[in-house]
Amino acid sequence: MNIKDLDREEYFLPGNASCPGCPASLGLRLLGKAVGNKAVLVVPAGCTTVIQGPYPLTFSKLPLLNIAFAASAATASGISAAFEVKAKDIPVIVYAGDGGTADIGLQALSGAAERNENVTYICYDNEAYQNTGIQRSSSTPYGAWTTTTIKGKREHKKDVPKILAAHNIPYVATASIAYPLDFIEKVRKSLKLKGLKYIHLHSPCPTGWRFPSEKTVEVGRLAVLTGAWILYEIENGVFKLTGPSKSLLEKGSRKPVEEYLKVQGRFQNLTDAMIDEIRNEIEEKWEEIWKIVRS
Repeated sequence: MNIKDLDREEYFLPGNASCPGCPASLGLRLLGKAVGNKAVLVVPAGCTTVIQGPYPLTFSKLPLLNIAFAASAATASGISAAFEVKAKDIPVIVYAGDGGTADIGLQALSGAAERNENVTYICYDNEAYQNTGIQRSSSTPYGAWTTTTIKGKREHKKDVPKILAAHNIPYVATASIAYPLDFIEKVRKSLKLKGLKYIHLHSPCPTGWRFPSEKTVEVGRLAVLTGAWILYEIENGVFKLTGPSKSLLEKGSRKPVEEYLKVQGRFQNLTDAMIDEIRNEIEEKWEEIWKIVRS
């Protein structure tokens, strides 16, 4: 598949209320290219709630249900069950931020995964509560500035894909808005599988990460090429690197992580020791992957 093969129709319209360079809006546009006009979206409180516009106006051509912060996976489970009773083959997709996934919505998501509900859950991870003032979430990485971690977060980022993989669901994947075809292919693959599918979409936020709005894709690419964000999928328990990450297994093949950190204002107060901590964390993750791939 290449970019020319994608549907030219837009299912999430321009002129919406997103910030310039918004990764959540871009992710939705790519999602529309992946699913077309046959899907139902469930959206908890977050950036997307604002992006879609005030009632009765909306930028979405797809049916979209706004739901309470903690309830997206539970609501999607109910919709999926109703479609199954009515013998309707309509994908149910959750599109939630990291606050509504890694924190407030994790209990409902874990429950849906344990029951293996027929839902595709996408977390657009902008690594903080960007919509309410850039507060830290458990998905905020170590050392990052937020309005509640003004000296840099001291805890490491919660690995939600690994948590979901531990539920033994059919499909877990990571993706990036900087690599649209990889993301679209993973969404389409998820829709062919029965059960709970989880995709964690890395979404660099210009507002919260403190970089120019035209640099969103560039920052996303640097995250992948430095190895700070790893593209992979786990299908029925089988792990596989995808996209550019396939060629980054060797340590010398990755760009220095400083190239990723220095373009973001949220990391401007890092010390050399903190950079070493980030570098070590990245290497530990790649060593873990090396053992999986070589086993």
